[in-house]
Amino acid sequence: MPQATPTPALIVRAVRSRAVEVPLNFVLGTSQGALRQVPLLLIDLETEEGVIGRSYLFCYLRAAAPAIASLLGEVERLVVGERLDPAGLSAKLSRRFTLIGVQGIVRMALAGFDVAAWDAVAIAQGQPLARLLGADPRPIPAYNSCGLGLTDDLGALADEAERLLLGGFRAVKLRLGYPTLGRDIEAVRAVRARIGDGIALMVDYNQALTVDEAMARGRALDAENVFWLEEPIRHDDYAGAAMLAQVLETPVQIGENFSLPAAMQVALDAGAADYAMPDLERIGGVTGWRQAAEIAAARGVPMSSHLFPEVSAHLLAATPTCHFLEYVDWADVLLREPLAIADGHAVIPSRPGHGMVWNEDAVARYRID
Repeated sequence: MPQATPTPALIVRAVRSRAVEVPLNFVLGTSQGALRQVPLLLIDLETEEGVIGRSYLFCYLRAAAPAIASLLGEVERLVVGERLDPAGLSAKLSRRFTLIGVQGIVRMALAGFDVAAWDAVAIAQGQPLARLLGADPRPIPAYNSCGLGLTDDLGALADEAERLLLGGFRAVKLRLGYPTLGRDIEAVRAVRARIGDGIALMVDYNQALTVDEAMARGRALDAENVFWLEEPIRHDDYAGAAMLAQVLETPVQIGENFSLPAAMQVALDAGAADYAMPDLERIGGVTGWRQAAEIAAARGVPMSSHLFPEVSAHLLAATPTCHFLEYVDWADVLLREPLAIADGHAVIPSRPGHGMVWNEDAVARYRID
C-alpha cells in the first residue's frame, strides 16, 4: 500500500461521542434477524489547533453504544496532550488494552478513534484521505447493499432490486438463508429475472449454514450466475471455508468478521476465501486496513469493503487489489454532504479528510443518549 504523507503537528484536546439511532430506508432482513433502524456512535476528535476529525461506529445493539462511549472516555484519558500520530497512538492503545484484549467493543472503540485521527491529519494537510495515503481519488466500483433481505414476498423483493439499481448501480447484494434450498433459488431467480443478466448479484448467508448445507446450496448456486457467495458458514471456520472455496465454482467471500489483520492473514493462508472484505471497525480502523491491504496484495486476493462507505472509498483507492465498495446509505441523513454515487461508482469527494461533517440538526433529532 502507498506510504502516507508524514503527519503535521496536532495535539489531542478531547475525544467526544454521541449515540444516535437512524431509520433504514430498506428493511434489512438477514438470517440473523431484521434491521429497521441502526444505532451509530458519532465520534469527534478535537485538537488544540482547532482541527476536528470524525468517524462513526455501527454498534449493532443500542445497549452497546454507552459501553463503547465509556471505553472512548478511557482512550481520551490516555491520548489527551499527545501528538496526533495515528499509527503510533494505535500501537500505544493496543498495548494499554492488551490484558482485557483488543476485541469486541474495545477493538471498535480503538478503530473509531483511529479513523477520526486519520481524518484530522488529512484535514490539517488540506488533502483528501485517499491522497494522504498515497492514492489519487478515483471512482470506486460499488454495489448497493441497502436491502434485498429475507422476505415471503418475492414480487416485492424483485421490485426492491429494481429500485436499488437507481444511481446507475451495476451490482446488488441479496440475503439468503431461507429454510430450504429451493426457496433460496426462487429468491435468486426472482431478482435475476428483474435486474437482467448484466448486473452482478452477490449473495450473503450471514453465517446461516453448516458446511454440508453450504456445499449443497453452493453447488446449486453455481448454476445461477452469482458473483460471490458471502459468509455461508461460521465466520471463523477457516477449514470449512477453504473446503468450499476449493470445490465451488462461485467465489467465496468472507472477512467482515476478521478481528484485526492477524485474523485475515490466518484465513487467507488457510485458503479460506477467494475474496476478502474487512470491516473498518473490526480490522482496526485506517491503520489496520492498511496492514490488511498489504496482506491481500501479497496473496493477490481481491479486497472489498464492509459498511462505512464514506471512509472505505478512500481506503479502497489506496488498496492494490481494490475490488468492490459495499454501499449503504445509513449515515446519509446525518451528513451535510453524503457520499455521492455516479454510474455505479462511489465518488470520492475532493474535500480534506474523508469528507464527513455532521448535520447537527439531524444528529439532535436522532440522538438517543
